[in-house]
Amino acid sequence: MDRAAPAAKPAASRMPLLDAVKGLACLLIVGHHLSRYGPLPEGAASLAPDVFDWLSQYGRLAVQVFLVLAGFLAAGSLAPDGTLRIDRPLVRVFQRYGRLVMPYLAALTFSVIVAALVRPWLDDEAVPGPPVMAQLIAHGLLLQDLLGFEALSTGVWYVAIDFQLFVLALAAIGVSEMLQRRWAMRAETSRWLMAGFVFLLVVSSLAVFNRHAELDVTALYFFGSYGLGMFVFWIGRATRQSTWGFGVLLLALLGAAALALDWRSRIATAWITALAVAVIQHLDGLKPSAWPAMGEPLVRLGRISYSLFLIHFPVLLLVSAVVSHFMRVTPWIGLSGLLATVALSIGAAILLYRFVESRPATWRGVLGLFAGLLVCGAVVSLISA
Repeated sequence: MDRAAPAAKPAASRMPLLDAVKGLACLLIVGHHLSRYGPLPEGAASLAPDVFDWLSQYGRLAVQVFLVLAGFLAAGSLAPDGTLRIDRPLVRVFQRYGRLVMPYLAALTFSVIVAALVRPWLDDEAVPGPPVMAQLIAHGLLLQDLLGFEALSTGVWYVAIDFQLFVLALAAIGVSEMLQRRWAMRAETSRWLMAGFVFLLVVSSLAVFNRHAELDVTALYFFGSYGLGMFVFWIGRATRQSTWGFGVLLLALLGAAALALDWRSRIATAWITALAVAVIQHLDGLKPSAWPAMGEPLVRLGRISYSLFLIHFPVLLLVSAVVSHFMRVTPWIGLSGLLATVALSIGAAILLYRFVESRPATWRGVLGLFAGLLVCGAVVSLISA
């Protein structure tokens, strides 16, 4: 499956501009997938070949926006003042896992059902094969790529990477806290140590790990973009103009050096996003009062962007199967099917957000949805055998 997707559910309700940016980025990623999979884009592409080609080639870069914003929000959640503010890290790790996997497991179950339904009608490589139990368990534990299993839906790699990135960031901050306590450091020294640990991870990712495609199943490959977002948050907390200026200069030099070493459009996108957020934050552009009411549709879309990302692919498979089975896919029929997919996906995302994603993460909820995925997958496997 293609590797392009948005980030997990954000905690940015008080920063509507970030929600709006996520809404726009999510549409680009959905457009990227809709331009590549199934018979519908093959028919519709002739109506706007440049648009479809651009989405197919570059729409995936929007994932870098989500990586930067995820890092920004993680820094605000874990260490807004440069010190870890979490008493029980393992509990926080489960909370993150739960928030990620509850809508993810629900969407995966839907995807398994849809794939089974459309398989007789839609002969396309985008349709996942019947799942096996080990594959289902690996997906539920966010280990599918590390263990080499076929993805049950497009973009599920991102959910696993998001979780890995969060744990890696928490570990880096936690190690600095442990050293601070052992060496009885002053708070200011501790903050610099923490920033140093994160900076080391960012540099290692940008200069080494991100240049090896085989490592793209690990957080180390993506931490450069994620860490840039973390630095942007901390730079924005600077009380002195000189400190903010130094932080932005360091950010600019870091990105420029990484691109001079090895030009990567994904890193360029993350770098530009990080610099833009740093400047907008400095100008108080992230406050609710700075965002005009005319952007409310994008803000609302951004708040359901994770659910939209999770659910749009099975909706695309379902619409593609129905349209291609009952009609000849002409350019206008293909375009109408894609537009219907977008509308139905947004409707499904609203339901997924309301009934699953917005609910508190609990062990009972996670285990119930995990069991539902396993049972559904087992039934589909038996029927498909």
